[in-house]
Amino acid sequence: MGKRVLLIEDEPNIIEAIRFILSRDGWVVETHADGATAAQAVRDKAPDLVVLDVMLPNRSGYDILTELRAEPELAALPVLMLTARGQKKDRELAERIGASRFMTKPFSNAEMLAAVRELLENV
Repeated sequence: MGKRVLLIEDEPNIIEAIRFILSRDGWVVETHADGATAAQAVRDKAPDLVVLDVMLPNRSGYDILTELRAEPELAALPVLMLTARGQKKDRELAERIGASRFMTKPFSNAEMLAAVRELLENV
């Protein structure tokens, strides 16, 4: 069985693109679209990696990541942050609160696959 990825994203086209890219490469991709319940979804699903959008309904990805990093059992979980806003301050905030990697939209299939592979190498 492949590694398990939890994709927390609310945009259907992006969900389908990432699911396709990763599933084709052998990963099991589960999805979640609501920021308010995203941290609990991470706890419940226990993925090997989280792909986390910054702008979600009901709660930001930054707030979700901050909550995850505060929990000892989730502090080292690889988290790839996705955002349509790739400004330096966004990247710096993501790094400061513990993102394993930061990627801007739009991204190429190869870029997404390489990032996920790299983050999961050590899992």
